[in-house]
Amino acid sequence: MALPGRRVLSHRWFAGAWPVAARLLESAGVTSHRRRLLAPLTGRVLEVGAGDGRNFPHYPAGVTEVVAIEPNPHLRRRARTAAEHAPVPVTVHAGTAEEPSVAAGFDAAVCCLVLCSVTDPVAALRGIAGVLNPGGRLRFLEHVVADDPRHRRVQRALDATVWPALTGGCHTARDTLTALNDAGFHVIEVDRFRFPAGRVPTPTSPHVLGEAVLRAAGSGSSAAAG
Repeated sequence: MALPGRRVLSHRWFAGAWPVAARLLESAGVTSHRRRLLAPLTGRVLEVGAGDGRNFPHYPAGVTEVVAIEPNPHLRRRARTAAEHAPVPVTVHAGTAEEPSVAAGFDAAVCCLVLCSVTDPVAALRGIAGVLNPGGRLRFLEHVVADDPRHRRVQRALDATVWPALTGGCHTARDTLTALNDAGFHVIEVDRFRFPAGRVPTPTSPHVLGEAVLRAAGSGSSAAAG
């Protein structure tokens, strides 16, 4: 799945199609995962690729401010409407993960079904790292490359052919945990699960939900938590 498409940022068709896809995700139970993703957050938070603001109702009271960035202008307008009803202060701006276009000073950042469709996940994560305070945390919910070799081969075949063009730049076989490590984060918590949890896996069903923190300069690489 591709949340706000990063290779077709201005395409009105994607902005129109995304709310339909989002409702399908909600019916499959994604809201509970959104709540798990956001519940530990406190302080000032950057949300990257906010789409039409589906996360906004679920931010906890400990969050003092959310600054959300969204490159698609049509989705951004909808996100600004959603921000008016959020339980915490939310402002919505143009920007991408690679170039957040906001000043540094965030206690935490959120990536929710976004890294599948950025052009370069490591560059995107480094852009996020650049606006976090020292020791800043990144909460992430992403679909990722499958552990099963057969499933992984299907994902990679789709990524090399029709899938990105059909889904606004989404890639099914992204190794997000490795990208986090390469971008200077240390993964301290990760839950691996399948969503939707049907009997037959889909190309985007392997998911991870967890938290990473910025490594101190010169601390070297880290292994992902199990």
